Amino acid sequence: MAKQFICRPDYPVVQTKHGKLRGYVEDGTFKFFGIKYADAKRWQMPVEVADWDGIKDVFGYGYVSPMLRQDTPGSGELKVPHRYWPMDENCQYLNVWTSSIDPSAKKAVMVWYHGGGYSAGSSIEQVCYDGTSLAANDDVVVVTVNHRLNILGYFDVSEYGEEFYNSANVGNADMVASLQWVHDNIQNFGGDPENVTIFGQSGGGMKVISLMQTPAADGLFQHGIAMSGYIVQDDAMPEGGSKAIVEAMLAETGAATVQEMAEMPYSVLADAYNKVAPDLRKAGKYIGGNGPIKGDWYCGDPVTYGWRDHAKGIEMLIGSVIDEFKGFMPGRPDRLTMSEETAHEMVAAEYGDKADKAIELFKAAYPGKNLCDLMAIDTVFRPSKIKLIESRSKECSAATYSYLFAFDFPLDCGAGAWHCSDIPFAFHNAALVPICNQPGVTDALEHRYSAAYTNFAKYGNPADPSLPCWPACEVGKENTMVFDVECAVRTNHDHELIALAVENAANFMGKIEH
Repeated sequence: MAKQFICRPDYPVVQTKHGKLRGYVEDGTFKFFGIKYADAKRWQMPVEVADWDGIKDVFGYGYVSPMLRQDTPGSGELKVPHRYWPMDENCQYLNVWTSSIDPSAKKAVMVWYHGGGYSAGSSIEQVCYDGTSLAANDDVVVVTVNHRLNILGYFDVSEYGEEFYNSANVGNADMVASLQWVHDNIQNFGGDPENVTIFGQSGGGMKVISLMQTPAADGLFQHGIAMSGYIVQDDAMPEGGSKAIVEAMLAETGAATVQEMAEMPYSVLADAYNKVAPDLRKAGKYIGGNGPIKGDWYCGDPVTYGWRDHAKGIEMLIGSVIDEFKGFMPGRPDRLTMSEETAHEMVAAEYGDKADKAIELFKAAYPGKNLCDLMAIDTVFRPSKIKLIESRSKECSAATYSYLFAFDFPLDCGAGAWHCSDIPFAFHNAALVPICNQPGVTDALEHRYSAAYTNFAKYGNPADPSLPCWPACEVGKENTMVFDVECAVRTNHDHELIALAVENAANFMGKIEH
């Protein structure tokens, strides 16, 4: 069926701080793609874009940050469909979806920071990052952001020139610049600059938390949503600083100075880094490329160093999925027919003489779930999430809400929720990802999940009539909304199970290296 399309010389045109932008309208949703929100030289802080005359067309997505390595599509595309786009380090672009460009509309704004750690990904990398459905169905303004990644965004050369004073954190500085752009301009796109929620998954969730610990972002957002994206860490600069990696890079590239290295093509820089970084990582040295470094500009991991006073007053929604990274393992065709004896043998292979206890705890925490999920239970984000929520409950005045996504997908007789599997539901985009679709189930779950997100963005509370009563977390009480075919709130339901799983299961991620 044909869609309504509007794009005239004078409509839709929006005035921004630096000039006019023209997008287009598709079935009532206004779309503005590839808006330049800042400029920057390599390893230097972003600056505002220059003013322009006339009307600038913003019809196509802007450049995405180059990556040290580009993954190629494979069988994993069924579980997480991707899109690829031209790369350039001049990548400070954002995209806007809205159902109104009336400045008086004052809709809640949701700003998305993509996953891929701090080293990969983009604002359009996953098919389901499209903001059309949230804007049209949930009445919010959606913004998705590209920023500098890896050694472009997080590489400390501050001792080699005053212009590089915050080079270890300029990827996050790009994000602050994007929030400043939203604050300055989003009202003319129908948004409320005083009701902005930042949200992200995986590395994007980490970015949300790091922005809460960044004074420069104060006042630019009011709520934060961290999806499957937090690991307790010490993100201070390791002893010895960046000298080892910088000297190794200078030697490998043949550059005489960091200023000379700053002018080299990214491909030369990336090749050199990929050669010298592995040995330095093994030696415990700082290698950069993996996120911000604690200092005056960024105040460090909140569990390790404490929450900033400003962050204590920001409501948060924090969650993960049941199987996370281990969920990428092949589904088990015998999942529905596995005997109790076979299931016990499977668990005993990993939990040994604690198998009975693990099964007992799992059945109590996740009634009705298959024991295959016990073998894939998340030991990466869930343990850190428990600590994060505990720290907020003790230190912060603003409410913290917890959730866990535990839906069984229709693959291989039922696959437990894997890392990224909930994003299509959050964006109201399950229809775009075939594996998310299960007649009689998907529509209701999608409504509940996206409503929780958008209600939280609008009101700082994820409550919805379609969900059970969902209290905020308290000291000693993690009240977790478990999203499944039937949704339920459970208190501290898996804490003992997770502790046992961490003790007996290998940690997929290991220690984050800087």
